[in-house]
Amino acid sequence: MGRRPLLRGDTLPLIGRVWRDWLRPHRATLAVVLVLIAIIGVATGLYPALIKGAFDAFDHKDPAALTYGPIIVIAITSIRGFALFGQTVLTNRVVTRVEADMQAALYGHLIDSDLAQLGRESPAAFTQRFTTDFAFIKEALTRISTVLLRDLAMLIALVVALLWMDPVLTLVAAVVVPFVAGPIGRIGKKLRRVSTTTQEQMGLTASLITESLQGARIAKTYALESYLKGRASGAFDNVRRLKMKAANARGRLDPLMEIGGGVAVAAVLVLVGQRVMSGDRTVGDFTGYVAALLLAAQPARALGTLNAILQEAGAALQRYFALMDEAPRIREKPDAVPLVITGGEIRFEGVRFRYREDAPALEGIDLTAPAGATVALVGRSGSGKSSLLNLVPRLYDVTGGRVLIDGADLRDVTIPSLRAAVAVVSQEVVLFDDTVAANIGFGRPGATRAEIEAAAEAAAAHGFISRLNEGYEFRVGPSGGRLSGGERQRISLARAFLKDAPILLLDEATSALDSESERLVQGALLRLMQGRTTLVIAHRLSTVRDAGLIVVMEAGRIVETGTHDALIASQGGYARLHRMQLSNDADEPAFAP
Repeated sequence: MGRRPLLRGDTLPLIGRVWRDWLRPHRATLAVVLVLIAIIGVATGLYPALIKGAFDAFDHKDPAALTYGPIIVIAITSIRGFALFGQTVLTNRVVTRVEADMQAALYGHLIDSDLAQLGRESPAAFTQRFTTDFAFIKEALTRISTVLLRDLAMLIALVVALLWMDPVLTLVAAVVVPFVAGPIGRIGKKLRRVSTTTQEQMGLTASLITESLQGARIAKTYALESYLKGRASGAFDNVRRLKMKAANARGRLDPLMEIGGGVAVAAVLVLVGQRVMSGDRTVGDFTGYVAALLLAAQPARALGTLNAILQEAGAALQRYFALMDEAPRIREKPDAVPLVITGGEIRFEGVRFRYREDAPALEGIDLTAPAGATVALVGRSGSGKSSLLNLVPRLYDVTGGRVLIDGADLRDVTIPSLRAAVAVVSQEVVLFDDTVAANIGFGRPGATRAEIEAAAEAAAAHGFISRLNEGYEFRVGPSGGRLSGGERQRISLARAFLKDAPILLLDEATSALDSESERLVQGALLRLMQGRTTLVIAHRLSTVRDAGLIVVMEAGRIVETGTHDALIASQGGYARLHRMQLSNDADEPAFAP
């Protein structure tokens, strides 16, 4: 049976890439680590020679051995101990730095990724990459130094000592190696497959937990606790079964190494014992050789189990680099120029867009939003309104046609200059777990406190902010959970006021608010819209009746355009939607106080 390599062919390129991308800047520190590893190996290889020399001296009744022997032992063990300490500290310094750098690079890549890329996995699944996957990677990087290099150096030094003491016996002991290496290679291959599946299943489980906790209100309202518990229990059990497969595979390694080592030691005991009894070898030869063989068993066993760790890390690295190598589709042309706003006209020319090949979202959109005008997009859910809005800041790129601002194709301008010209206020308010001032200040980094407060005043937010315990230093909590919906929306509006962008996109900004909050937000929106080119999606048609142009969409196409009065008079789709809303409002029951 041929010996399998410690590292599979597809793992070596991954390790090589880690070296090129992340470890190479630390080569000076790693050079010191290699020197320390060499010292550890040499010191370990001297142990059998010391034992042989000591027993031979005792056999010859040499009294000097009692003097210099202990001193030499203490000196060598001290050197080895300090070398071990230095190697461990320096290795951990490099590994933790590389781990942090790789995590930062992955996070930066995800932040720069397209929405289409981010939408393929849940946030929880991406988060799992930073925990479980990196635990395997960090373990492998640490073991490469502490096991692959250090234990390999120790093993080489001990093999040299064995060959020096008895080359024939060493070759006899080496016969066991191929019989152990074969099964170890097969176990590593299985671990690679199981580890990949386990990491994917843990990502799905993390997504399930996050989804369940975010939907806790609905779950309790509809008494779904038992369903969610059963679903989670099944997911946990799948992870458990996969972990058991990996643990069982790893569990086979120790018996293999133990039995192989036992066979080698037994063969040596027989052969050396016979030669000592016949007078061909001394007791020192026997003791030193057996000591070297036993010392070699530990690094050999460590190298055997290392294969399993490297295969698990290889699966994690494959997932890491597959994600890192996926280039964003929304990219800037090399010759892109900054967008210059002269008025803010937005024009859609023959625009087609689809999220997937089999899912057209927009077909043949021709539309012009004049500079400084308000254009309202209305229609049933799924008609393409939000898709059209998402094309303006290039969150997605058109499949066909083009989008222009003041005559410039959005694909020909720099992305930062484009997005600096666009402010967005949507129904789904995004606040970060920071202070109120910081969340407003994201609209224009570097803004002064006076400018932040002026923006809050314009958004009808200064009053409630002033009543908070810490005022503008109040932390809003994860996703703004310590504030009401109306308060979160007004902070979002204040951010848009502070940005002071010439183009404004409003995506059903008031649809989820109560009447009082809607009144305050609607008033702030009207102030924000003044003098800006505004595209607004509104669920309630009453909020857009004064728009300069109303665009009715259906199935990704424009079916009507005009003012409110003109569309009502034409008795088309807009008029039907208007009548339906009037009827629904009239049918709403009145609640007595």
